[in-house]
Amino acid sequence: MCGIVAWYAPSSEAITSDVVATGRAMLTRLAHRGPDDTGQARVGEHVWLGHNRLSIVGPANGRQPLGEAGPWSLVCNGEIYNDAELRESLPGHHFTTASDSESALALLTAEGPRALDRLEGMWALCAATPDGRFVAARDRLGIKPLYWARTGGRYYFASEMRAFPVTVQHAVEMFPPGCWWTPEDGLVRFATAVTFAPVQDGLTAVELESRTRAVLVDSVRRHLMADVEVGVFLSGGLDSSIVAAVAAAEYTREGRRLKTFAVGVEGSSDLLAAREVAEFLGTEHRETVFDAAQAVAALDDVVASVESFDAGLIRSAVPNWFLAELAAQHVKAVLTGEGADELFAGYSYYHERHRDPAALHRELRRTIEQLHGLNLQRCDRVTMAHGLEARVPFLDARVVDHAMSLPDNVKSLEADGLEKGHLRRAFTGWLPDRLLWRPKLEFGTGSGAADLLTPYWNRHIGDAELTERRDPATSLRSKEELAYYRAFRRALPEVRPAAVLTRFAVA
Repeated sequence: MCGIVAWYAPSSEAITSDVVATGRAMLTRLAHRGPDDTGQARVGEHVWLGHNRLSIVGPANGRQPLGEAGPWSLVCNGEIYNDAELRESLPGHHFTTASDSESALALLTAEGPRALDRLEGMWALCAATPDGRFVAARDRLGIKPLYWARTGGRYYFASEMRAFPVTVQHAVEMFPPGCWWTPEDGLVRFATAVTFAPVQDGLTAVELESRTRAVLVDSVRRHLMADVEVGVFLSGGLDSSIVAAVAAAEYTREGRRLKTFAVGVEGSSDLLAAREVAEFLGTEHRETVFDAAQAVAALDDVVASVESFDAGLIRSAVPNWFLAELAAQHVKAVLTGEGADELFAGYSYYHERHRDPAALHRELRRTIEQLHGLNLQRCDRVTMAHGLEARVPFLDARVVDHAMSLPDNVKSLEADGLEKGHLRRAFTGWLPDRLLWRPKLEFGTGSGAADLLTPYWNRHIGDAELTERRDPATSLRSKEELAYYRAFRRALPEVRPAAVLTRFAVA
């Protein structure tokens, strides 16, 4: 896990001392993403690569850029979970590190960018050769961030928008997930967020539940891959509790005790439920409590980190901020429950607005394709702001493909109106029934953040401030969103929101 920076220019322009200084400054602004090490390299005459490292796999010898002695040099942000399988399939490559990113380098060297669809995990990368070849790419769901800008004939790449100089911010755009770019071929899509796998027809409910359980257990186990300890963000809700239950069982088999972390205002439902789950699973559990004054004081830092002003996103990012701050004191990586609601129809609006199973499936697909600009953006930024890696086992490619090939009616509401019945039944016995069938609360609500922030801004921003503000390019839907927009502009004064942001349908 890290922050990456790259600079590329066509053959007409070579690297100068000014370019190197700009790259180093960009890398410095991403120091929070990789507090363990930093590296940089000039590749040929027209490419500069930079990398800040958070050491999770291969900490002893995984410094980047990788491959400086070979045809390609690479910087990669993320984790490649099929690293071992790729190494076995590429016997011609002489591996020199234990870093999982080297399997991406080996694949690129052996087969070129068209083979990047073989990488399983969360990743964004830039790579180059001394003779002028260059490639940038991002995983199919956009779990790991990547932005780019073209201005004055130069191309800039970075993990976060705040890395770019103010003079370049106007040109910054989100690099699309599931794509690679080369100067020769331009932008090429190599994968989609959701594949069109055949529907799993003809199976009983019990058989489908068994498959769901098996694919999720396998994913959690693979996401525990690390040379450091991995914890779990535990809200007490279904998704994080399932992740914690599987991870705790795996750690117990290894003679270890899982660390879990919870956040909320004093007495919030998430804190209480998380304590109960942790006690049942026997985890080493810690929690952090925040109040209105702390939430408001943290807002500038939260908005600058998340790089968005969407009210729903920031409202949930605030408790995540305090949670990441706590977890980073004890572990270097955590698992989260992100993505389960989009895969298994966990939000109430899915069922209120999309009662037809086929329509529900289309809406699930649409929201999965937008995750990179919403929940995944929040998840990555607030954790990496504290030098902490967040992993999302529900969004493993195998889990996504399985969940989206389930018959549409499997995700409909239970008779009592409770969502995700299929997922709950799949993990019967892993949690007490009272917790397994706990009704869903969105994180900003369950943690208590919504009750603090929305009323606060309604009191402190006048009606005229919202109605008098005129910006035809950006619609603001509430006083709360106006407050976050102001913080966004303080952090990123020249960025064009339409080029970089995804927003929830409701504020």
